[in-house]
Amino acid sequence: MLTSSAAEAHRKGMFKTKQDAEKRAAELKCKGTFAMGSLWMPCANEQALHKSLQNN
Repeated sequence: MLTSSAAEAHRKGMFKTKQDAEKRAAELKCKGTFAMGSLWMPCANEQALHKSLQNN
């Protein structure tokens, strides 16, 4: 289960457009994007996103 701070961080990583998620991926130094429902998230998948967030 996500803690409230982890859940908030997760929501902040969700974007309405693929382009916005791609910009965030570049900032996080990860590649790609993935869809989460109707929103987009940076990095190739959730595992890569969490790894990038830990490194930044």
